[in-house]
Amino acid sequence: LQQLIDDDDSDGYQGMSVHAEVMKLKRAVELVETQSVESVRRYFERQRNAANTSGASKASQRLVSEPAVKRAMRTAREFDGLHPKFRQARMLLAETLGIEDGDRVIVFTESRDTAEALTAFLGEHFDTRRFVGQGDADGSDGMTQTEQRETLAEFRNGDFEVLVSTSVAEEGLDVPEVDLVLFFEPVPTAIRSVQRKGRTGRQTAGRVVVLLAEDTRDEAYFWISRRREQEMTEELQSLKGRADELETELGGDGAQQALDEFGDAEAAGEEPAAPAPEDVSDGEDTEGVAARVDGAGEAVEVVVDQRELDSTIARELSKRDGVETRLETLAVGDYVVSDRVAVERKSHSDFMDTLLGSERSIFEQAKELARQYTRPVLVVEGDGDLYAERNVHPNAVRSAMASLAVDWGLSVMHTNGEGDTTEMIETIAEREQTTNDRAVSAHGEKAAKTQGEQQEYVVSSITDVGPVTARSLLDTFGSVEAVMTASEDELTAADGVGAVTAERIRGVVGTEYQPE
Repeated sequence: LQQLIDDDDSDGYQGMSVHAEVMKLKRAVELVETQSVESVRRYFERQRNAANTSGASKASQRLVSEPAVKRAMRTAREFDGLHPKFRQARMLLAETLGIEDGDRVIVFTESRDTAEALTAFLGEHFDTRRFVGQGDADGSDGMTQTEQRETLAEFRNGDFEVLVSTSVAEEGLDVPEVDLVLFFEPVPTAIRSVQRKGRTGRQTAGRVVVLLAEDTRDEAYFWISRRREQEMTEELQSLKGRADELETELGGDGAQQALDEFGDAEAAGEEPAAPAPEDVSDGEDTEGVAARVDGAGEAVEVVVDQRELDSTIARELSKRDGVETRLETLAVGDYVVSDRVAVERKSHSDFMDTLLGSERSIFEQAKELARQYTRPVLVVEGDGDLYAERNVHPNAVRSAMASLAVDWGLSVMHTNGEGDTTEMIETIAEREQTTNDRAVSAHGEKAAKTQGEQQEYVVSSITDVGPVTARSLLDTFGSVEAVMTASEDELTAADGVGAVTAERIRGVVGTEYQPE
């Protein structure tokens, strides 16, 4: 196209305009795949405003008048869901700042729109501020240098705990060490990746996590960055290998000292701490996912629902030598301690609320617990008189608890406070996992009752295949057998199944069994 323009061919100018429109569409696709619908909504809004200004480009005008784009704009405005990365980010922050008792977190994102949306979302749970550059040509709000300096000073002083930043905080700023650096998306540049990672792990151990949206540019960017970092490491090792030669040429040990210092500084930020793509959920299966005990040492494992972080129980369990905790978003129960035992915790006030109907009925919760776990437990917590909690006759409370135990099979236990509940949960976990040799299971012990539910259960038990994808696969292929015998290419015909998921299904089904 540039050659046509250089030749003064009008097709070149027309082609360049079409190319600009295509790039705008490509940006919208990238935003909705890897950032959020809110990001693409804001992007569309700016494109529409730009098209209505004097001197607007034909590319912008064609874009916003295209019927398919108009439908996309309308869909974005009406959509009220979240990209799975948002929930995953919240969970990681809850682990770091809640269970692990951390102080500070930096969340990096490429998009200013995403930074604003993340700040609003995470701000509902954590003390969060955004950190972005000055205003840009698209008209999005930025920060002045004074605002930037004030925000960083407050972050260093511990006035807030989460900084959501664009690339402006990658280098050249006095940013304090943090407990977690979270990449909302990977960056394809090794230097930028190293700079971001260098914000943690300076004096004490830190953590770096990269979120990837499956089957998007995220995966390519992640591996590009990983490969380039490895190339940097190999080049550094090659330079250090020439230290003796350089020392001889320079007539001293200055070369060796310089290389050692460079290597130490580079290694401090270079270690590839980010998880491989298979270690980062795309979000579909985070709901209701529990963990499995891997048999490491004598420790028992307790899976904690992230909504339990308001209590001290999760943090107390995480500090005990014989207990490993894992934070998840559980669909059923507050704590999972084996494949047959899930614990639902209710304070006296919570119990009466669910009994009287102002919250989700305790009997609905009991039904769900009993359906998935054969030994569900209800802990009723409080050191006061349960019968005096509300103006309800004691016999009505006794009748409800009797129904929970007899009709729904829940073991109803009383504890006198969070400390007592902590001891009870650890005791149950030790008995299940150590004495009875039970594992912690995502699905519980019970199989689904109907044949269709059992079929969905079998397919969804494969890693990263949740219930929605399982139903899609069964709708497409008609039976569990057809799903299991389908090729990778055939599997991708089902809605919601990408190449990576198809490969994992075939890996589970077709790989020779190797016991641990």
